[in-house]
Formats: sequence, C-alpha cells, structure tokens
Amino acid sequence: MTSHSSLIPGWRAMGPGDLPAVLDIADAVHPDFPEDPAIFAERLALHPEGCRVLDRGDAILAYVLSHPWAAESCPPLNRLLGALPAPAASYYIHDLALLPAARGSGAAPAIVAALAEHAARLGLPAMSLVAVNGSAGFWRRQGFAEARVPALADKLASYGADAQFMVRDLVSGLRPSATVTSTS
Repeated sequence: MTSHSSLIPGWRAMGPGDLPAVLDIADAVHPDFPEDPAIFAERLALHPEGCRVLDRGDAILAYVLSHPWAAESCPPLNRLLGALPAPAASYYIHDLALLPAARGSGAAPAIVAALAEHAARLGLPAMSLVAVNGSAGFWRRQGFAEARVPALADKLASYGADAQFMVRDLVSGLRPSATVTSTS
C-alpha cells in the first residue's frame, strides 16, 4: 500500500501470519457469508498492497481485503480468482470487517480513503464493492452509490437479500448522490 495508509493509526500491511486472526474476525462479523481460508490467502498473494489489518498491539481488530478488478463486476462469493484482470477497470473492496471494539473509531473511513488514493495511483477510475449486513449507509457516506447491473443478479443473490453492488467514481472527484443504473 502507500505511505499514507501506514500513517493511519493501527493499520498496517497484512502478512500470512495474520490470516488466523483475520479468519476469526470474518467468522465473527460475517457468519452468514463464510469463505474458505484459501480465499483470504489468495487475495493476500494477488494484491498484498490492498490487504491491511488494524493492529492495536495486543490484538487485530479489523481487516480489509481489496484488489484491482473488472468494471461492473464482483467476484462470486467464496471463489478463488486465479489471477487479477489485466487491465483492471475498477478497484474492488472484497471485505472490510471490524470487531465491535474498532467500530466508531474512524478506522473504517480512514482505510477507505487510503484505498481510494491507492486505486487512483493505480490509474483506476472507480471503486466497487458489495454492501451486505445493512452496511449500504456506511458506504454511501464514503462516496459510493448503488449500481444496478442486471448481469450481477445471480452473484448478488449469493450475498443475501440486502446485498447492493455499489460504485464510487474516482475520476470526477464527485460523490454520487443517486443510484447508478447500468444495462451492461
């Protein structure tokens, strides 16, 4: 990642030794969306710059997995990628999970801002994610807007009834205020 994200208190690069704690957080925060340990290890191997943990010294309280990806697309839940698309057209936040002790600390908006800077430096015009567990409001506050992409309906269904595919434009610098609709 960048020097900026290393300045965010507690956030540091994720390493292979952090995966057991990351998996424990994933199980606690996303019990309805289990993913195999290989998914986490692969995301870390494919794009380590986008994998961070919130380390408070005695415990890891949060993690983020993110990587370059295709536009208007999301990876299927609990599936290995094999490789990242080249060229990529978006920066995908696979998961941002915080234990209750880290919520409300400002850590989540700080890492999202750092990831946006990282994505922009990679020359990517947008960021995307699937909001689950009622988190769409948080993501709207970070500049994301729902994007209705009919081709994603089956994938989104695997993420739950409230899943929303969301996009943030990095080129205009504007924060979207309305739903984006795509027919592709």
